[in-house]
Amino acid sequence: MNISLSSLFRWPEVHGHRGCRGLLPENTLPAFLHALALGVDVLELDVVISADLQVVVSHEPWLNPLICRGPAGEALSLTTASRFNLYHMPYALIRQCDCGQVRHPDFPQQLSQAAVKPLLGEVLAAVEAASFEMGRTPVNYSIEVKSLPDGDNLYHPMPEDFLPLVLAEINAAAVAARSTLLCFDPRILRLATHLQPALATCLLIEQEQAWLPSLQQLGFTPTTFGPNHLTVSAVAVEALRAIYPNLKLVPWTVNETSDVQRLLRLGVDGITTDYPDRLLEYLRQLA
Repeated sequence: MNISLSSLFRWPEVHGHRGCRGLLPENTLPAFLHALALGVDVLELDVVISADLQVVVSHEPWLNPLICRGPAGEALSLTTASRFNLYHMPYALIRQCDCGQVRHPDFPQQLSQAAVKPLLGEVLAAVEAASFEMGRTPVNYSIEVKSLPDGDNLYHPMPEDFLPLVLAEINAAAVAARSTLLCFDPRILRLATHLQPALATCLLIEQEQAWLPSLQQLGFTPTTFGPNHLTVSAVAVEALRAIYPNLKLVPWTVNETSDVQRLLRLGVDGITTDYPDRLLEYLRQLA
């Protein structure tokens, strides 16, 4: 018997990836505010650390030549990107670099505009104020800490120095109850459970990593699990649910309708997307 998707429909959380990367420059205030207005449930963003220990919203700990210009407005290249390591730059200098007017080549519909890498505290304050003005339900935050062992003291501080800086911003904005800490680095998540046990955590894994061994090696059960969406299968989900029945499953990064349909049939709890407008419209048609 064929069962329609609408008959199985359970509305998942909509996570705006780097705000709404397919529509506006990633990890910028315009992208977060637009995603908020669209109606996302969760804003996903990434954080790194500047030379003066400011928590900066950025996916890479350097200036990405695909989307950024240097502090003097100069074009960047892959060979010069290492000269602009954000961990070696004070935030005042980072602030001089535009990361919005160069359209990401993978997102031709993206609306380019002048934008800088904001501070985490700045984003949280702006989004909270805008949410109140809109009269909408307060949004949740998925904050990815960009830490990896091979980047220690090169692109970021050690976990014991990195994480407290991030937690301080989350707590100062009074959004801890609506925030989830994401990381590919298990060290960050383990430390978070000691420093702030009530904070939700999400283990992210790459496509080549096995689900269950990765979770078991973590040493505790996080709140959420974030695998590459290409690895989500009926067999994998069934095995996950058998051992971790209460673990939220939020795969990344899903932009095609066919993938959305597949994931909805498999009962995921959330979907991270560069195009929250498309996902929200599709879900409304199903509901």
